[in-house]
Amino acid sequence: MQNARDVLTPDALAMLQRIASEGSFAAAARKAGQVPSALTYRVRQIEDALDVLLFDRSSRQARLTAAGAELLREGNRLLAEIDAVANRVKRVATGWEPQLTIAADGLIRRDALFDLAEAFFAQSPPTRLKLRDETLSGTLEALTSGQADLAIGVGAVIAPAAGLQMLPLGSTTFVQVMAPFHPLAQEAEPLGAEALRRHRAVAVADSVQRGGGVTIGLLDGQDVLTVPTLQAKLEALLRGLGVGSMPEPMVRAHLAAGRLVLRRLEQPIRPFRVSYVWRAGDGSRGRALQWWLDQLERPATRCALLENDRAGHPGLPAAPAR
Repeated sequence: MQNARDVLTPDALAMLQRIASEGSFAAAARKAGQVPSALTYRVRQIEDALDVLLFDRSSRQARLTAAGAELLREGNRLLAEIDAVANRVKRVATGWEPQLTIAADGLIRRDALFDLAEAFFAQSPPTRLKLRDETLSGTLEALTSGQADLAIGVGAVIAPAAGLQMLPLGSTTFVQVMAPFHPLAQEAEPLGAEALRRHRAVAVADSVQRGGGVTIGLLDGQDVLTVPTLQAKLEALLRGLGVGSMPEPMVRAHLAAGRLVLRRLEQPIRPFRVSYVWRAGDGSRGRALQWWLDQLERPATRCALLENDRAGHPGLPAAPAR
């Protein structure tokens, strides 16, 4: 009988993932250009070596058993580590990472981020760039889980894990806003907790994958409409679906046009400080990450990433004219 090391190859783990994703041996075999019996035989080999059942075959669907699901979780982690080793080897050879993934919180201005991406690509690097939208503690989790190389907009109240380097990006001011036709807009200022509690709040969901995440500014007993992004929250506030706090630069034009109104609170909202974070201390910082860190050292770049109403971004690195 073969042992676990003989059968748990990267190809075998990818095959198990394909069967689980497709829902049947037949569908997975078609996708791989094989016959179903070949996949069935290989799965039996793995099951015999581990002395467990990986798939429940009592129905027409290939459902993972608890043991199979655990193997797949650990297998995905191992495959990711294999990819990471390959990427590190390539980085050592060229100095440029094959791919750089940046997790950006919803607070970060996207056009400023794309200005930086345009200037980065002007260097003609071999590095592929991947941008992730994250919220609250999910921004840091993307980095600590290995899904990102740089996290921009991490809340300063979120402590980084060991082995990470954090530097301040800046701060933004949140303001309490609502549609002018919302009932709370007619109440006297400053608004207290009891007045707020009587009305639905609009909140952005934390994108963290593990744990309960972070909530900011919600009161016990208050009705809540949860949305996925700050842009969705803005849309909900404009429609009068609730009340909530927003970064002042993001609502400045709407306040000036009267589409939203600002209301003072008994307990003022403190400025929200954010940072940028990356892995440090492994001695293998690639040229792509270093380029982004160099840009983030510039005050004009940090300001542009948090500002939301400036025409253009003086101080950002210029891309070539087209």
